[in-house]
Amino acid sequence: MKRILIVTGQSGSGKSSALQVLEDLGYYCIDNLPLALLPEIVEKLNAENNLEQLALGVDVRSTRADLQEFDQVFQQLQRHGSVDIIYLTTRDQELIARFSSSRRPHPLANRFKSLNECIQEEKNLLIPIQLRSTVHIDTTDKSVHDLKHTLLSKLGQADNLILILQSFGYKHGIPLDADYVFDVRHLPNPHWDMELRKFSGLDEPVRQFLQQSEQTNEMFQDIYNFLDKWLPAFAEGHRHYMTVSIGCTGGQHRSVYIVDRLKKALEAKWSIQVLHREMKHWS
Repeated sequence: MKRILIVTGQSGSGKSSALQVLEDLGYYCIDNLPLALLPEIVEKLNAENNLEQLALGVDVRSTRADLQEFDQVFQQLQRHGSVDIIYLTTRDQELIARFSSSRRPHPLANRFKSLNECIQEEKNLLIPIQLRSTVHIDTTDKSVHDLKHTLLSKLGQADNLILILQSFGYKHGIPLDADYVFDVRHLPNPHWDMELRKFSGLDEPVRQFLQQSEQTNEMFQDIYNFLDKWLPAFAEGHRHYMTVSIGCTGGQHRSVYIVDRLKKALEAKWSIQVLHREMKHWS
């Protein structure tokens, strides 16, 4: 077996959807087995089948003792192939909204009175797995399509670093899966020009407005110089992906412009994926 993926994370964060995506990508998927049984099952599958890609769903329904012994389970699985852990996370308020809309009980609902208590305890129980995670995905604002796009990017070929450039708005929260975050809220804001407010950073009027700002050009150059210098070092360290998030207040003008400009400046050297997180909020 060449590749084993452990898919885990908070209940309600999209684990089942992630497994469905992986199944479509050709992974043999198994969900909700006790952690302690995984090495035995994988060994049996490896002996009886010619599987190259296996995805294992793990969640908090495993016993507390199993979760605390995760390091041992992880080492046993490594005997059968390379092991990566995909950890899905979502902001607390979004999780509460998802459980409220679906009316499904949280797996820990029989132990705690409130949903918030369940969420906090689940985070604590999953710490041993989260600490070993190699792929961290924030699904707060992601549709199933967005999740598939992110998985395709982050599970790209091992020899190629994929640079994910993401714009976002601080008023909607900082992305939890970012490796680097650059704050561009100090740059001139097209939002206060009524003629520019309806546009985004992808539109020519906004680009012209920001290109006239020396401060904007200096900020872009500093971010570009940092990435141009250090991306080769990350690639040499066998990183599969790097997520760089650029944030302004609303995620419509300045951050979008900087992301688009970075893409054009770096795409000749790197495989790049672009995500404008707040596009659905653009008026």
